Amino acid sequence: METTQLIYAVTGALIIGLGLSAALRDEPLLARIIAINIAGVGVFLLFVAIAYRGFGQTADPIPHALVLTGIVVAVAASGLAIAINRRLHHDSPSGDGPAEDSSA
Repeated sequence: METTQLIYAVTGALIIGLGLSAALRDEPLLARIIAINIAGVGVFLLFVAIAYRGFGQTADPIPHALVLTGIVVAVAASGLAIAINRRLHHDSPSGDGPAEDSSA
């Protein structure tokens, strides 16, 4: 494993760890959504490190295609999660948390 590839791989692993720790530590749903997106960026960086073949050689196109597809899916999933989060906070009586069922 070359130095450049190792730097990208270690940085990706650190970003994944940072995102996962923030997702487990933070309580607000929006903070968790952002933390999961940060962990996803780390996964994308690991794929780029895996695709690297060395100086002067072309990178493996399959991991790059997976990263591009993953970015599109991550943006769509983030938009859906933020919309659900907004809907939960909009429907709650106090406006600061999920609505509770008062019919019980």
